[in-house]
Amino acid sequence: MLLVVLIALALGYTYPVRVYLTQQSDIARMEQAQAEQRRRIGELTEQAALWQDPEYIKIQARKRFFMVYPGEVPLVVLDDPEGAARDAGANPDAAKKPPADPWYDTLWSSIQAADKAVAQ
Repeated sequence: MLLVVLIALALGYTYPVRVYLTQQSDIARMEQAQAEQRRRIGELTEQAALWQDPEYIKIQARKRFFMVYPGEVPLVVLDDPEGAARDAGANPDAAKKPPADPWYDTLWSSIQAADKAVAQ
């Protein structure tokens, strides 16, 4: 009889223990997300503080919008290999490979080749 009571108690406590463990894992996950949000808020606060500095704003305007002071000559480097080859007098199309045949053309030519082999 004592064994039956102990088994009944063990079965009765399994569900509350499972709920407790689930809640603890949820709490840990939420605390991790909250810490991540606090870190992100700190980064954004630092970035907002930078934008309060007029010198930082000038640097960003020069970098992002290519603004220059009067008398300066702006120089913008473009990454255009085809245009550079064309300007140098080379043929930019010489480096390009011809486009590969579509898969269905390859399939059809292999079917035709197999048919010719069978016909002979």
